[in-house]
Amino acid sequence: MTQDVEMKEQPATSNSVTLTAPSTLQHLKEIASLIETGAYAREVRRIVRAVRLTIALRKKLKASVISAFLTHTLTPGSEVHSRLSSYIPKDDEHEMEVDTATSATQAPTKHSLPELEIYSCLLVLIFLIDQKRYNEAKACASAGIGRLKNYNKRTLDVLTSRLYFYYSLSYELTGDLAEIRGNLLALHRIATLRRDELGQETLLNLLLRNYLHYNLYDQAEKLRSKAPRFEAHSNQQFCRYLFYLGKIRTIQLEYTDAKESLLQAARKAPVAALGFRVQCTKWAVIVRLLLGEIPERTVFMQKGMEKALRPYFELTNAVRIGDLELFRTVAEKFSSTFSSDRTNNLIVRLRHNVIRTGLRNISISYSRISLADVAKKLRLDSANPVADAESIVAKAIRDGAIDATLDHANGWMVSKETGDIYSTNEPQIAFNSRIAFCLNMHNEAVRALRFPPNSHKEKESAEKRRERQQQEQELAKHIAEEDDDEF
Repeated sequence: MTQDVEMKEQPATSNSVTLTAPSTLQHLKEIASLIETGAYAREVRRIVRAVRLTIALRKKLKASVISAFLTHTLTPGSEVHSRLSSYIPKDDEHEMEVDTATSATQAPTKHSLPELEIYSCLLVLIFLIDQKRYNEAKACASAGIGRLKNYNKRTLDVLTSRLYFYYSLSYELTGDLAEIRGNLLALHRIATLRRDELGQETLLNLLLRNYLHYNLYDQAEKLRSKAPRFEAHSNQQFCRYLFYLGKIRTIQLEYTDAKESLLQAARKAPVAALGFRVQCTKWAVIVRLLLGEIPERTVFMQKGMEKALRPYFELTNAVRIGDLELFRTVAEKFSSTFSSDRTNNLIVRLRHNVIRTGLRNISISYSRISLADVAKKLRLDSANPVADAESIVAKAIRDGAIDATLDHANGWMVSKETGDIYSTNEPQIAFNSRIAFCLNMHNEAVRALRFPPNSHKEKESAEKRRERQQQEQELAKHIAEEDDDEF
């Protein structure tokens, strides 16, 4: 008897193991029903939630699960079903038998909604990119973009923006980003005519990324300045826009605007987007150094960023000291890192700042010093260091970097006594900038407030109150999950 009981227990455990795959399939079916409900009710927030749930299931996607989902959602034998199924490998035959058997017992209903068709294409595209099958991903994305031109529905905006993103990503991963620039411009024109603002945001960022990838900063600025602007619909897309704007402003020598854009992008970025925040911090550090500011040490000690920001920490230390030799050593030591970050040209610009910082330290330390000693302390390695030191000192005095006079006859630099900084306008300027920052943050918080519609016109019943509270809870959960979205 005990042997019979033990033999009956073993198949039960094996069944529990084989039934783990349909759980992902069941989640996908629930997402499909959520998209269907949102499409019929014209509630975009349901489709947004469906996309977020899909990102959470991304690591669990398998070929058998996607194949069964396509059979459940699309009509077998149709052109869309055949095309999407051709990208799915047929190697997991055993798992496919389990999935199709479970799906057949549930008698699925076939849908012809464009939302489900585009979602199925997006699901297959994500799977192909994760499997590093980039050529097939490019074909799938191009076919999906072709189907999008036939639809003009606001409930499709969220799905199309995601499809645009992965369409560009698949070509970027194969190094063919320049091939789709014309298509992206055409899609941006179509989105503008259809008043698809989320699509315009996404496509504008993709075009800016496309131009900046090939160092076409002038063309990127022309597009950005002429593209229509409106209130941001996606925090992620707004962060990307600020980052690209900061890079353009940096190259154009508009360091103050670049610093504001880069710092704002880093603050608004989700906590989970560590790589994006690291890139924003790298460029912000360089811009602050070019402005003559020294970033605080805490900037380089942020959690998860210490290793990535180490080269920029040593670079900041060299600029702070004003040691030109140390600056050259750091630039040569981390040249590969700066090349991969595309900040080499900016670091070349920093050489002048290093010299100016060293000269400022010298003017504070000495009331009078010869130009030969200035050249020696700055470690100028030119053919005529005294003449170079004289021109550098003259330019620094003209720009107001140091308060000194130049005695050409004796070859001296004579520093003036430092006055009380509180007798100048600098404290007022610093205080005004802080007030402006706080007011700007307050205005953004006020604009982000949301109120229930018609709350002042009629008294709601208990049933409507419960329904409203449930919607508010779903909205709060949606906002909380926004930080965990893929960036």
